[in-house]
Amino acid sequence: MVKVITYGTYDLLHIGHIRLLERAKALGDYLIVGVTADDFDMSRGKINVQQSLAERIEGVRATGLADEIIVEEYEGQKIDDIKRYDVDIFTVGSDWKGKFDYLKDYCKVVYLERTEGVSSSELRSEKNSMKMGIVGESSFLNKFERESRYVNGLDIVAICTSEENKEKLSDDLKNIEFVTSSYSEMLEKVDSVYLISKPENHYVQIKEALIKGKHVLCESPIVLSVADYIELRNLAQEHNCVLMDALRTAYSTAYSRLKVLAMSNVIGKIRSVDCSCTSLRDLNANKKDLDNLWNSICTWGPNALLPIFQLLGTDYKNKYITSHFVDIDKMYDDFTKIAFVYPDAVASIKVGKGVKTEGELIISGTNGYIYVPAPWWKTEYFEIRREDPSQNKRYFYQLDGEGIRYELVSFIKAVHRGIDYSYISDVVTKGIIKVLEDFYIRKDLKIII
Repeated sequence: MVKVITYGTYDLLHIGHIRLLERAKALGDYLIVGVTADDFDMSRGKINVQQSLAERIEGVRATGLADEIIVEEYEGQKIDDIKRYDVDIFTVGSDWKGKFDYLKDYCKVVYLERTEGVSSSELRSEKNSMKMGIVGESSFLNKFERESRYVNGLDIVAICTSEENKEKLSDDLKNIEFVTSSYSEMLEKVDSVYLISKPENHYVQIKEALIKGKHVLCESPIVLSVADYIELRNLAQEHNCVLMDALRTAYSTAYSRLKVLAMSNVIGKIRSVDCSCTSLRDLNANKKDLDNLWNSICTWGPNALLPIFQLLGTDYKNKYITSHFVDIDKMYDDFTKIAFVYPDAVASIKVGKGVKTEGELIISGTNGYIYVPAPWWKTEYFEIRREDPSQNKRYFYQLDGEGIRYELVSFIKAVHRGIDYSYISDVVTKGIIKVLEDFYIRKDLKIII
């Protein structure tokens, strides 16, 4: 019996896939098809795969061509599989020609010609074609644009920014055809918008976009009032639009994994969550410039609150806000500490743009704790620590684009499928907004001088 093995993602299964499988089947007597797992696809840069692993496996099975289907989960698995299944022939599409020649030491390697004019990437692009406008005064727009290139079917076609900020734009952004300071004009050119404008402007900007039928991805905090958020969320539903919280930390691989582990009781019952996010970025800013800058609580508060509310929920009994202000009239804090008391746990955050501290995250439990080193919001590893250090365990994950590209994929999926793909629940978003709203109305707030 001649055994043949091939691998692929098989996303949005099409005639090209089927013909390739037919040719692979014809090479021998028994065809093994490896379908790549979601995590492995992501590690290879295929971040906007449309179908789940189960759906893709079922698609391959439905062809009736595979005698056996396996899951490809790690680098180097092909060699292991060839040995394990006693494979005679490895085959793959000709666009990979030469890439797998190293497997000739283990079996025969055959590169098959692909079907011209058909590709999964093209199908995804056609399905997900979206024109996006980006709005704000931050140089972060440059990073956002760079990360958007990893996502098929997303084109940044317009920018709304001030004349002063145009100089901060990268050459790629400067070359975009439509650059304006008129938000309304920009909306006429796009299907969706990404907002990193001042939080005080979000409500008006989001409302105008939704009324015009534009989808909105907005940097957290979305707004500064729970009532405003509920109004906008209802407006989005009314106009069949997506309104999504852009909090990229939620989409970083390491953070996603540590959250799952923490919630799975690996450190026992969680009793405390403490995190810090600080910088000295605006320490020397003139007071006259504060109108154009995000304060500490808006810059870092959503990030710091994210793990607390995702792990402990938003039903705390009490909270205590302590802030130092550069300008109390403009509510510009350079440092804020918030303490939360839950029925069976406590939590705290420290945020600052004029005070520096260790930017770590510590989740304390009854059987150990999770330690995430600075800067925890974009870390590539974390540790589970025990009473006995010999039982400590480290976890390493590659950080791709700080989670931005995966955030964009979730946004696109939500738009085209009409399903909520956000990694941040509505409850958490409202919880973040509620804390910031209380800060601005000075509820539970103590000012230090």
